[in-house]
Amino acid sequence: MPSRRRAKGRVGLALAAGGVLGGVYEVGALRALEEAIGGLDLNRLRVIVGVSAGSFIGAHLVNGVTVTEMIRGLAAEGGSEALFDQSIFFMPAYKEMARRGLQLPSVISEALTQLAKGPEDPSFIGTLEGLGRSLPVALFSNEGVQEYLAKAFSRPGRSDDFRQLRQKFFVVATDVETGRRVVFGGQGMDHIPISLAVQASTAVPGLYQPVEVEGRVCVDGVLLKTMHASVALDHGADLLLCVNPLVPMDTGSEDAREALGKRAVQRGGLPALLSQSFRILIHSRAVLGMERAAQSHPDSDLVLFQPESTEHRLFTNLFRFRSRRKICEIAYQQTRQDLWRRRELLGPLFEKHGLALQLDVLADPYRTVWDCIESPRERKVSVADQLDGALRVLEVGLSRKGAKGR
Repeated sequence: MPSRRRAKGRVGLALAAGGVLGGVYEVGALRALEEAIGGLDLNRLRVIVGVSAGSFIGAHLVNGVTVTEMIRGLAAEGGSEALFDQSIFFMPAYKEMARRGLQLPSVISEALTQLAKGPEDPSFIGTLEGLGRSLPVALFSNEGVQEYLAKAFSRPGRSDDFRQLRQKFFVVATDVETGRRVVFGGQGMDHIPISLAVQASTAVPGLYQPVEVEGRVCVDGVLLKTMHASVALDHGADLLLCVNPLVPMDTGSEDAREALGKRAVQRGGLPALLSQSFRILIHSRAVLGMERAAQSHPDSDLVLFQPESTEHRLFTNLFRFRSRRKICEIAYQQTRQDLWRRRELLGPLFEKHGLALQLDVLADPYRTVWDCIESPRERKVSVADQLDGALRVLEVGLSRKGAKGR
């Protein structure tokens, strides 16, 4: 039976960026954590900080939306229950395209005139710059994100106001005009609606339009740091659980070569190259940020959960909506495996903060992320996984027997 104890420490959560599928991964990982860590209540944590996709998930948690409800939303094909509705995240930026497009005829006319004079004309380069200014700054509109969240948080028992939340919640964005961090929910910025803050934090440059908030032009908070763990630590977290969904894919492994072929990044063209580059940037800064946070807060414990670099099934378009079920299950299983591998380290650490690692749960090879919303059904498990599960059960039994003997 899962432990019914309640955490006595001040537990926090930091959720990183990662696009739509990064948010899906975080949901799967959170399900594994809440299921395997006795006493962990993700809706009643001391503090949550979210960046980009992480802010979207965090905003739901602080509003009392359970991970099970979010998983149900992922399973929904559409409608009001859908958590990641394509109409919310992939609405073309028609207004931006139209506004910029009106400038295009005159700019092209001027460029052709200058071209007739010859590329060596000093004003030619300036004309090309003018052509660049007439191009749209984003492919998609993010107004739907704000509208969806404002409506969702207007329901009874929920709030779009940071100041009315029972716990501390922070959403991080970047002021693109100054290059400085904007912490919504913090001092002087807690009057901004949560829905608007999340819209600003999820504004990936080039994909979504920057969001103006009281004179600040805000974009994705990941431009400065991956998780901004220090924000949660500064506000009282003794134990901080961090989830980073993006790591560089090791496409050189035997399994990856067999599934993706050789030189998968190069063969994938520009999208694959940009995806891998973004993953490398995110991961390196996540590791560095964790190290700095640990140094600046030596009395706090930080635990990072992220996928294995050899998990080639995650090497996919971060915005491919159809992959959400697969990504959620991978996240769930990867996090369970990580908890089991580090059980000797994490067990005592969690115990220190009033939590308990449920080894019985981790030893069961038949669990899936969908068991919380569907009747458990027989799942095909490989012989290797069955053997691994049996060994885990045996190990749990022997450890308990040894504990009684002492």
